[in-house]
Amino acid sequence: MIKILIADNHPVVRVGIKQVLDPISDIQVIGDVATTVELFDQLENSSPDIILLEMDIPEINGIATLRKIKKEYPSIRVLIYSGQSEDVYALSTIRAGAFGYLSKSSDIDYIVSAIRKVSEGNMFITNELAQRLAFDEGTQKPRRFFRKLSSREVEVLKLLASGKRNKEVAQDLNLNEKTVSTYKARLMRKLNVDNLVDLLQQAKALELY
Repeated sequence: MIKILIADNHPVVRVGIKQVLDPISDIQVIGDVATTVELFDQLENSSPDIILLEMDIPEINGIATLRKIKKEYPSIRVLIYSGQSEDVYALSTIRAGAFGYLSKSSDIDYIVSAIRKVSEGNMFITNELAQRLAFDEGTQKPRRFFRKLSSREVEVLKLLASGKRNKEVAQDLNLNEKTVSTYKARLMRKLNVDNLVDLLQQAKALELY
């Protein structure tokens, strides 16, 4: 059972999300809060697997709230569910430790798929955001790192950078999904990064060869 805590200052949003999730057999909403004070009070008495967090929740801004959660409750995964567009907050929230960013303008079905993906320890991002992460000009690694990559590792990295998930990469390359996970871990080690965000950022360097 995936335990969810909803943190959003709009009552209609909290009610709406609960109505969407209540029929789902493997997901349980264990509480909902309207402010960050209520959020941290709730966390003292409950242990959700995932917090569905609105960026504009009152009292502490979303990024600061996210960092506080990651510091004090590192086992809890945070999925941002925001009225703000991806262009406003997505990159900064993921870099701050969020497991995904979902706009409130997205199809309602995305909530369930995003929760399930995050519960498995995977990041949920749209294809458009994956492209921005991959080709963000903010970070570059020396080219020497890419000399260590095999042709197959380059193929896997390019597909990940295009926004494809492990299962889709496996299908495209006719590989086992577990093998793709092994390639991803190997890529992180060779490129000297420790998370998917940084790995995607480095993918842009492939365009230099």
